[in-house]
Amino acid sequence: MDEKELRRLLGRLRRGDAGVDEVVGALKGAPYEELGGFAAIDHHRTLRVGMPEVVLAERKTAVQVAAIARKLAARGPLLVTRLEPGKAGPARRAVRGSRYDPVSRTLSRGRMDLPVRGPVAICCAGTSDIPACEEAAVTLGVMGVPVLRVYDVGVAGLHRLLARRGDLDGAVAVIAAAGMEGALPSVVGGLVGKPVIGLPTSVGYGASLGGLAPLFTMLNSCAPNVTVVNVDNGFGAGFVAGLIARQ
Repeated sequence: MDEKELRRLLGRLRRGDAGVDEVVGALKGAPYEELGGFAAIDHHRTLRVGMPEVVLAERKTAVQVAAIARKLAARGPLLVTRLEPGKAGPARRAVRGSRYDPVSRTLSRGRMDLPVRGPVAICCAGTSDIPACEEAAVTLGVMGVPVLRVYDVGVAGLHRLLARRGDLDGAVAVIAAAGMEGALPSVVGGLVGKPVIGLPTSVGYGASLGGLAPLFTMLNSCAPNVTVVNVDNGFGAGFVAGLIARQ
């Protein structure tokens, strides 16, 4: 839809020849912005799916990340994921007021202002799982969802998790991250009557197969309220949990 078509549609709305639902439906498919032949920026993704387009910095150059981030930040909240420290500088300079977190490897600025039902709890089995958890936490922060962190509560010391039971009960959804054998989501799923999002991580020795072992464990969970995202996909876990918190 170009400017002329948009003006024609809005004119129909003003005259009463088009309804609000028709206009919203048309705008959901509005055009993207071409950027330097290397990106097509989707400015209307928030309207369709409830979250601005998120930049995956992996395999992009620092210049490309900075250019895309500048365009997106001009329209609303910004989230860049998998941004290594060596490429973070240009993006930070391009987006004034942005914050880079080296643990989660994210760059963010701003947050969405939408009603939420409550916080999301993020659990992890061990300290080594925190980077994936923090990627989820930053994602939730941009979505405007409060976070309860329940870290280092793996099944090797189950009493640590039970001591934080109140935090789990107070959340509308729980993200449970674990490497090794990946048992934590099943345990959490047996403790709470709410959605549990299993987040397998690539933490572990050889037989964990870079996260495949915990992934398979979580997929085979006997707890019916457990669903699973891909290995180390903290962004995906945070996004889904954020949508649940908004319902």
